[in-house]
Amino acid sequence: MTTTTITIQATARTANGKGPAGRVRSGGKVPAIIYGPGEKGRAIAVEPKDIRAILHSPLGGNTVVTLTVDGHSQLALLKSFDHDPMTRGVVHADFYSVALDRQITVQVPFVLTGKSKGIANEGGILRQIYRSLPVVTTPDKIPAKIEADISNLGLGESLHVRELVLPEGVSIKLDASQTIVSIVAPEKDTEAAKAAAAPEAAAKGAAPAKGAAPAKDAKAAAPAKKK
Repeated sequence: MTTTTITIQATARTANGKGPAGRVRSGGKVPAIIYGPGEKGRAIAVEPKDIRAILHSPLGGNTVVTLTVDGHSQLALLKSFDHDPMTRGVVHADFYSVALDRQITVQVPFVLTGKSKGIANEGGILRQIYRSLPVVTTPDKIPAKIEADISNLGLGESLHVRELVLPEGVSIKLDASQTIVSIVAPEKDTEAAKAAAAPEAAAKGAAPAKGAAPAKDAKAAAPAKKK
């Protein structure tokens, strides 16, 4: 279960566009937007260290933060961000306003534990279809990860969404019958082996071996003309 562990002091921005955003960056801050249900996007500026603190926290972008703008506080998630391809520094961020009594959908890492018997004993290959899962829950119940033990999964068997053991108040936004992990057989080499067939000696126009009778359907050679 997640808790609010990071508080961000932000400042409101009165102007949008590339020019004002560039001036914010020149001043050492990151231009950002905060938006949410029924709320028009507001332009703000935050400290780069606060973005780094979120990204380096155990829940990463799923960390619920208290965002304070000009004395007004609200809960939010870091929804997305852009970085400079050269410096790797964050150049823009989007925050999404949340409430503890309102469900949201977030991507949560999907982690497998144990070693499948289908791999250990039957030579199978793991096929993990999802590396993260769309989780529906309230902000205070976002799990750090969803785990599944695949120890008893045999060759040719699959794990489905309905078989996951989920924390209370958490659901997956996928069909219950959706396959998320399979143990499959290794692909067999389909290249056919070359047959060691003897070459045929009856090529058209080829002379029969010495002492052998001519082929039944072969035409007799015309006799030489008498001089």
